[in-house]
Amino acid sequence: MPNPITTNVLVIGGGPGGYVAGIRAGQLGLDTMLVDDGPLGGCCLNVGCIPSKAMIHAAEEFHKISHMQEGSQIGITTVAPALDLAQTVKWKDGIVGRLNKGVAGLLKKAGVETMRGWATFIDGKTVRVKTEDGHQDIRAKNIIIATGSSSVELPFMPFGGDILSSTTALDLQAVPETLAVVGGGYIGMELGMAMAKLGAKVTVVEATDGIMPSYDRDLVKPVLGRMKELGIELHLGTLAKGYENGRLAVEVDGKASHIEAAKVLVTVGRRPRTDGWGLEELDLAMDGPFLKIDERCRTSMTGVWAIGDVTGNPMLAHRAMAQGEMVAEIISGENRAWDKRAIPEICFTDPEVVQVGIGEARAKELGIDVRVGVFPFLANGRAMTMENETGFVKATARADNHVILGFQAVGADVSELSAQFSTAIEMGARLEDVAGTIHAHPTKSEGVQEAALKALGHALHI
Repeated sequence: MPNPITTNVLVIGGGPGGYVAGIRAGQLGLDTMLVDDGPLGGCCLNVGCIPSKAMIHAAEEFHKISHMQEGSQIGITTVAPALDLAQTVKWKDGIVGRLNKGVAGLLKKAGVETMRGWATFIDGKTVRVKTEDGHQDIRAKNIIIATGSSSVELPFMPFGGDILSSTTALDLQAVPETLAVVGGGYIGMELGMAMAKLGAKVTVVEATDGIMPSYDRDLVKPVLGRMKELGIELHLGTLAKGYENGRLAVEVDGKASHIEAAKVLVTVGRRPRTDGWGLEELDLAMDGPFLKIDERCRTSMTGVWAIGDVTGNPMLAHRAMAQGEMVAEIISGENRAWDKRAIPEICFTDPEVVQVGIGEARAKELGIDVRVGVFPFLANGRAMTMENETGFVKATARADNHVILGFQAVGADVSELSAQFSTAIEMGARLEDVAGTIHAHPTKSEGVQEAALKALGHALHI
């Protein structure tokens, strides 16, 4: 058995949660190591959040220019643009590469030792890392499990060839003439809309009766309208059954049918990565398929912590980051606890969708009387000047003391409002606090102030 390396903190996984935990632990003076078998940054940086947003941006730019060939209402006319998707992918990969180096630099600056390899638990304090040079054992007082998640694969349509995962879809060298998207969640909708803007004929197949199930139906309506404008076909209540010779077999109400598709993108969810790293060697309590944690991200074993996607929903990078920072501080002796009420959920569709806290429907389910204010971007000057007046901002607050319970918004670039939403809820703001805060004119953020004013009964611009 190799001579073990000893450390105070061992982080398994270099994704958003893992590398943030490592950086913060190092900053606090804790002897820290981080092990990952892939590039630093995990799924989010390498094959998820960052590259997908790069492709979404490129698709929007191409689509915008394409529709100016016959002129536009703002007076711009252009010639037919050309798309070199291979160059777009190269540009996307360049962004990922720079961020990879940035994460590595931050870990080094914090004094964190990194090791490339696959870690497997031997017991609750020891892992064995398989590296290119052999095996190395590491013993740690504290181990943080941050193994993340992976795309769910359909057994009758395994990934490969014309069956794409969200990862391989981002590396296509040419736009497929036809694309079927199996799954109407946020990943499928983001990438499906991007592909439609790049020129693909897109069909979305969803087994349930609606898309983007975690979002309020009022938020989804503008997305459905934009899908129709982009020529995306939507088949609800439809089961994918298999793929062969450019045809996706489907079933609707027990009847067999098919959809022509040069490529099929499968986005039916993500599952926690609990296989292959020795979970069976540990006595960890589970919460369904996820590792069970408490409000401090402690597992059922002393000195073993878990953060990020492997611990459950919402599977979001910023949730993992917040947990990683908190765990490092707890290990260093600080008194911290986890509160997920102010986590923003964003879908980078067209238009974008964001929600923080709870909305009107959920509040009513909980028996809370609420005051609600909705402000449409149609009445916002900045939105008009940017040709993106679709959507609205919605504020939900308690009726008795006006404490804000949640914000929801749909519209172009509303993801940039998410920090204001989270801050208000985190600080326990009331409607009067937001309504009384001067918002710069002309900006889309004025819609937040106006939604609060509307909930109080005296909106100024509607």
